[in-house]
Amino acid sequence: MPEPLSPAQLARDLAVRDLTDPAAGPHAVQLVVDQAVDALAARWSCAVRWWPGDRIVTVADNYDNLGYDPADVTRDARYTRYVDRDHVLRSHSSAMIPAALRALAASPAGDVLLVCPGVVYRRDSIDRLHSGTPHQLDLWRIVRGTTTRADLEEMVAALVPDRKWRLEPRRHPYTVEGAQLDVEHEGRWVEVAECGLAHPAVLARAGLGDGWSGLALGMGLDRMLMLRKGIPDIRLLRSTEPAVAAQLTDLAPYRPVSALPPVRRDLSIVVPAGDRAEDLGDRVRDALGGEADVVESVEIRQETPWARLPEQARARLGAKPDQKNLLVRLVLRPLDRTLSAPEANVLRDRVYAALHRGSVHQWAGSGPHAPDRERGEAARSSDPDRR
Repeated sequence: MPEPLSPAQLARDLAVRDLTDPAAGPHAVQLVVDQAVDALAARWSCAVRWWPGDRIVTVADNYDNLGYDPADVTRDARYTRYVDRDHVLRSHSSAMIPAALRALAASPAGDVLLVCPGVVYRRDSIDRLHSGTPHQLDLWRIVRGTTTRADLEEMVAALVPDRKWRLEPRRHPYTVEGAQLDVEHEGRWVEVAECGLAHPAVLARAGLGDGWSGLALGMGLDRMLMLRKGIPDIRLLRSTEPAVAAQLTDLAPYRPVSALPPVRRDLSIVVPAGDRAEDLGDRVRDALGGEADVVESVEIRQETPWARLPEQARARLGAKPDQKNLLVRLVLRPLDRTLSAPEANVLRDRVYAALHRGSVHQWAGSGPHAPDRERGEAARSSDPDRR
């Protein structure tokens, strides 16, 4: 079975505040949810059933009952946080839908909007737009009768009434005629949701067979709130800095509080050949724990396979044939203070220890080839973005 979370990791993840939960305190994310629900309920005059669900769900509800293939790569422990063989921390808000559908089958209503908001757990990269614990909202309209593509477009129009939008074709195991919803923002298209007609097999597995149909939409709440308020960094959504937190109880435009200087460190490391930015992000979060919020981004700047590394570089890094060399830029910027150079170097070394899989290590300040001074191993070329 996939490697499960340790008791300490599980406790840490379950302690993360769910910003969609009013019991944990008011937050602007809740206003985004309420406005979406009110818009659809008013458009359709349907019943509304809230189903926030549990953070720990069965593997069946997270995957099988939504139609995911048993061999789907998303089931791998690299992308899913397993609690045990049969349970995971929900990796998307759609994991709440099978239970909500079963409850509907047990107590039917002819036209109902299922509302499933909550924090979810992802393996993700670290930058200003991504988090390992984002918030999502699933909205499914289930009816006795037939739903169409026109109904789906009506749903989208109600949710983003003041924005230019488009639907791009996408495949999901739980929808038919699946699409990605993009909205125009500052002259570019930004993805905010996935949607489609509810797959008949998903409804049937929950006990809603012939005569039932529906619309399915899953929305990224963090991204939607950031667009609404003009928030530049996802870490701000959880900030406890009074001047920031006070702005996160309404939908008024965000007013920048300060622009503290970043501290950058370049790390030359070796990692398994299959590692991606999401893997690095997850290891950094695990290594830093409660201090992970000081990391603004972990960016892969250069990637070199073992076969292309000079022999001297292989020796310096302690690299093996099944590894690759990455030049990684670590940007440290706490939201409430400026880091000193010694503090930054301590954090740099903790991140380096979490990421580097070579047999030779070079710590901050260890000499002319210390990783935060290197330009990479395959090519020490100039970089105009180096600061």
